[in-house]
Amino acid sequence: MVGAIVSGMNKQIIIQRTINAINHLPEDKAKAISDFADFILKQYEDQLLVEGITNLTSNSKAFDFLKDEEDLYTITDIKEPYNG
Repeated sequence: MVGAIVSGMNKQIIIQRTINAINHLPEDKAKAISDFADFILKQYEDQLLVEGITNLTSNSKAFDFLKDEEDLYTITDIKEPYNG
């Protein structure tokens, strides 16, 4: 819990420093920072989405029947073995 509070305070400091810097910039530079923040946010959301889908599919039981499927062929089914 303490780590989260310290981390939260650090984030608030970063946010405040960024706001202060943006307030000293011309409008076009502030817009560039806003666009970059949107880009970073989109990347982060995409990462969360991919991780969520990965977790969902890896924990899914939909293909469990394949684990119990018996082998249809064995090595003895090969007509001519490869001897390199």
